[in-house]
Amino acid sequence: MGAMHCVCVILASFSVCLTFFTPQCEGGNILVYPVDGSHWINMKILLEELHARGHNVTVIRASTSWYIPEKSPLYTSITYKMGEDVEHFFDEYLEKHMRMQREGASPLAFFRLTKAFLSMLSQGHALWVDGIIQIFENQNLLKSMINSQYDLVLTDPGIGPGVVLAKYLKLPMVLNVRWITSGEGHFVLAPSPLSYIPVPGSGLTDKMDFIQRVQNMLFHGIILFQEKLMVGPIYDALCDKYIEGGCDIVSLLQEADIWLFRSDFVFDFPRPTMPNVVYIGGFQCKPAQPLPADLEKFVQSAGKHGVIIMTLGTMINALLKEVADEIASVFAKMPQKVIWRHKGERPSTLGNNTLIVDWMPQKDLLGHPQIKVFVAHGGTNGVQEAIYHGVPVLGIPLFFDQYDNLLRLQERGAAKIIQLADVNGHTFEEGIKEVLYKDSYRQNIQRLSRLHRDQPLTPMDRAIFWVEYVMRHKGAPHLRTEAYKMPWYSYYSLDVIIVLLTVVAVLFFSVFAILRFLCCRRTRKAKPKQH
Repeated sequence: MGAMHCVCVILASFSVCLTFFTPQCEGGNILVYPVDGSHWINMKILLEELHARGHNVTVIRASTSWYIPEKSPLYTSITYKMGEDVEHFFDEYLEKHMRMQREGASPLAFFRLTKAFLSMLSQGHALWVDGIIQIFENQNLLKSMINSQYDLVLTDPGIGPGVVLAKYLKLPMVLNVRWITSGEGHFVLAPSPLSYIPVPGSGLTDKMDFIQRVQNMLFHGIILFQEKLMVGPIYDALCDKYIEGGCDIVSLLQEADIWLFRSDFVFDFPRPTMPNVVYIGGFQCKPAQPLPADLEKFVQSAGKHGVIIMTLGTMINALLKEVADEIASVFAKMPQKVIWRHKGERPSTLGNNTLIVDWMPQKDLLGHPQIKVFVAHGGTNGVQEAIYHGVPVLGIPLFFDQYDNLLRLQERGAAKIIQLADVNGHTFEEGIKEVLYKDSYRQNIQRLSRLHRDQPLTPMDRAIFWVEYVMRHKGAPHLRTEAYKMPWYSYYSLDVIIVLLTVVAVLFFSVFAILRFLCCRRTRKAKPKQH
């Protein structure tokens, strides 16, 4: 007992020392430009921690926002009018996208899906740019922002207005990021060899054969097309009008002081990175809290068979009816209880063992020992929460990055993927039973959970430290590479290669010319004179 008491005293003293010697930051003034929908969920978690540590937060939101309330104890808000309801805009696209996916896989189907996706992106970014223009045209609001003396802009660069606004206000910028206006953030920041770094959307891993590397290169071409010809010009026009000297969205992203990256290398494939990238994957994860009494009763009623939970994310209001009916019929035959977040028409094949809910405490359910399988769409938040709590996943990816997210789990033996086009009673039943009863899935996801939790600082503490670091030092330019200021031919050293090749060529031809001259001269000397 005495030894144990000494250890406790030492640990307590160590904690006190950490409290005194950790750099403190007085309450800062932070301007936040978030992305709505599921992106707001993790941004809000970060804002809750910043608010708890005494920072003053102001959030810019659209009048049609469906997730970001105008009034909140966490922040004050600046609201601008959006010309179209963004939720309605996405709902129309997603329903159309799911129907096209059900048509099956073919080159024509891929072309149609890609065309619809790029068109949706272009329209969406144009919509958000129209919103930020209202702010730039409101001189009183701009003057108020300048007078507020913000310490930094915190933004999610899935859309670009926050990045442009930070440039206009000449403020340090921190990105809460995984996706940017044209794909995954690393591709504009860090060296990204296409030989082993899969492009989002390619459905590839970091182990590629020749044909797959060709495929990866083609997908990278789609990303460049999106960046240079579809999204880039929308922001170029905005920069030309409001930013002195003009700019482009990629260069603005590269000027960011800190990238808080919602990923880590337990989840993602290893790759080159940069000094100003801070990995905060799983920062939103917390130990499970007790369930509401009625839900706890339902979960416990499952007995030894346990519970399956299913949700396809915040953006899906309703699955296609034929898909929902197929899934419900499989659940009805299972000995497990099922909790299914499902909106829309109630499936006609629903069994007594299945509880349909509009909302579920996903984190708390995933942390409950009765949960056996998580049926999910593969959003970043859900995948990282599955890793944190060690629950194997049956994935049904629908759009965006979801297939790539699930692929990373499947590659590590912790998930199984069923494409939406392939979902029917047989494939779904086969998939759910495989993940339920094959022990390797649970063993592999629990191994990932142990790896994720084994780190010296929590991802949230790391995120807050670097936000406050930027405020303390009024930026972090010493962590930024100067590469983004270089022209492309200098970045790839093409000018150096051309000069060196020219020097080698001149030397070669000079030696050749000298040798030729000497040979010709010797030949003339050796030639006998004619009389």
